[in-house]
Amino acid sequence: MTQPTLNFGDHKGESQRVAVLLPLPLKGPLDYHLPDDMPEPQPGTLVRVPLSGRSAIGVVWPKNEAGQGKILPIEKLKPVETVLALPPFAEDLMRFVDWVAAYTLSSQGAVLRMCLSVPAALGDVPVKTHYVLAGMPEALRITTARQAVLDAASADNPQTAPQLAEKAGVSAGVVQGLAKIGALSPIDISVDSSFAPPDFSIEGPSLSTEQAQASAKIRDQVMQGGFKPFLLDGITGSGKTEVYFEGLIEALKEEGAQVLVLVPEIALTSQWLKRFEARFGTTPVVWHSDIGMAARRRAWRAVATGDARVVVGARSALFLPFKRLSFITVDEEHDPSFKQEEGVLYHARDMAIVRAKLADCPIVLASATPSLETLVNADDGKYEKLLLRERFGTAVLPAMKAVDLRVDAPPAGSWLSPALVTAMNETIAAGEQVMLFLNRRGYAPLTLCRTCGHRIECPNCTAWLVEHRFRKELQCHQCGYMRPSPAACPECKTEDSLVACGPGVERLFEEVSSQFADARIAVMTSDTMTNPRSTAQMVEQIASGHLDIVIGTQIVTKGYHFPNLTLVGVVDADLGLRGGDLRAGERTYQQLVQVAGRAGRAEKPGTVYLQTYEPEHPVVQALLTGDGDAFMAAERGARARHTMPPFGQLASLILSGPDLAAVMEQGRMLAANAPAVNGASFMGPAPAPLARVRGLHRMRMLVHSNTRTGLQRVVGPWVRQTKSVKGVKIKIDIDPHSFL
Repeated sequence: MTQPTLNFGDHKGESQRVAVLLPLPLKGPLDYHLPDDMPEPQPGTLVRVPLSGRSAIGVVWPKNEAGQGKILPIEKLKPVETVLALPPFAEDLMRFVDWVAAYTLSSQGAVLRMCLSVPAALGDVPVKTHYVLAGMPEALRITTARQAVLDAASADNPQTAPQLAEKAGVSAGVVQGLAKIGALSPIDISVDSSFAPPDFSIEGPSLSTEQAQASAKIRDQVMQGGFKPFLLDGITGSGKTEVYFEGLIEALKEEGAQVLVLVPEIALTSQWLKRFEARFGTTPVVWHSDIGMAARRRAWRAVATGDARVVVGARSALFLPFKRLSFITVDEEHDPSFKQEEGVLYHARDMAIVRAKLADCPIVLASATPSLETLVNADDGKYEKLLLRERFGTAVLPAMKAVDLRVDAPPAGSWLSPALVTAMNETIAAGEQVMLFLNRRGYAPLTLCRTCGHRIECPNCTAWLVEHRFRKELQCHQCGYMRPSPAACPECKTEDSLVACGPGVERLFEEVSSQFADARIAVMTSDTMTNPRSTAQMVEQIASGHLDIVIGTQIVTKGYHFPNLTLVGVVDADLGLRGGDLRAGERTYQQLVQVAGRAGRAEKPGTVYLQTYEPEHPVVQALLTGDGDAFMAAERGARARHTMPPFGQLASLILSGPDLAAVMEQGRMLAANAPAVNGASFMGPAPAPLARVRGLHRMRMLVHSNTRTGLQRVVGPWVRQTKSVKGVKIKIDIDPHSFL
């Protein structure tokens, strides 16, 4: 995408007029008048301005002379109210906001909202009153209680009244009484303490030859400076983390430098955080949706001031106001959770590349199963590829075995094949651990009436309700609708006629509990791991050997290291291959490689059983032979033949609204107004596979271009020039990853 031309220079000719971008879905910045007694703020300064009878916080934005539209006279502009006492946004962040907005066809304000996502960080930070010794007033009458407080207090160690009272064994009133007569001085101290800096004196583990070579190239680039992307392509257990830690350390040696590590589903990485703490002597600043508001405020302000040197976060951490961003790593860069599917639609891996380029710093994309997009960029010379093909230490890759369910079928009503059950018995008897992987939450994906054939669906979505037997309820995994599990069919009212169809992890737990009555078993899903603390506790239980069998969804694939886990059973290896997603094969391969990588990561060798009805499928064959390169080469050839991403480009339009006729009319008008563009084709409208979500009807359109970039120049004007239908929302997704 062509980057907008911005003017970060001197505005002396327009010293009374400032452009302020607000975190609202507006077309662009609004002009305000600068009062005579207010110094001219530089671009990036945070200011409070009036807006429609209220106050709003925005950012002074560089003036873009092109396409500015009607300019109001200075006397008609509203004045800037105040300048906030916060560090200004860095130039690279403002350029990043403009770039993301232009690429995703979103408003600049909608992107800025992600940068200003913590309103509490923009106001005054709460303070807590502490006390220090102030001297001995002449009229002070000493009592036993007062003397105890004076003995506990210090001139250079501020303490709160409760802290002093507890230490002295008195009430807080005694402390406050001493302060009132001047024996103690009150000091207001921010409740947000500083983050401890990393300790560079801690020595890391000895690196293998492969690791040392990869690490040296990253460190050399960090020392040299400038933008350069690396692909760190290493098999599971090869020690990729230690390699990019070395680049991180090198970057942090420079005064004021900050680094960002993006990880998928940050709440699930307790082991990673422990490894970081062991290596650097402190915890990083963590950023994800599960942290509380006070922690978000502290983190946001620490990033803005430069106090936060290392940030580990989910995709939204890309939009934090780094003062001096010097190094980025995207761990598990292939992970689908890096794609934002709500609000501004973007892919964090791709936007991280842009952020690094604008900040002029190196970036590392790390994965055991790189995405095809990343592999093509590496093969084209845009990224430097660093290979790690050996597991760290004495660990070796697990043996892979396919179980043909057409031949070795489970007994009726069961989901585990005899071969897998035998392997589980042998593993547990040897004192080792088993992991069963089934990427389907709940007890069963469908509840069916045997009498009338009724299928229980969500009232708001085109989706079946999933039974969650642990909670005795049915739930929609699209909108979250829940209802108690009924005793009778809602349609024909027949009791005891409802039957669960298909397996989920809860149903698998029921079967395993029956067959392995003495085993210690746990289920690990997003339903049972509801916060970072519960996830960390479960991971610790597994790692310490307190569980024999772990049953989980994709949550168990996230880079965990369980030294005694030697057997992985994939219950349904074909599950992700169904459907029309062009990345279905690639994603299934990546997911199964990741889950297989949990086996045999220490001294004990591991084995992986893949239960499948299609052992001849290319994905299964790639896993069995270990020839992922051949599989990805075949995927590449198929995509190239049809100019599908990354060789062509797609844009998706999702039309939604409460009235189906209006949604269909909007689709008809868009189709009728589709421009004739060489190399581009327009498809749809057609009902979306999920034709109704949260009560809204949905239609989809798809635009395909034979070239890799520039589809925004076609889609943007097309949508803007088409008349909008009242009540219908059009959501544009450039480079879509979901087609539901």
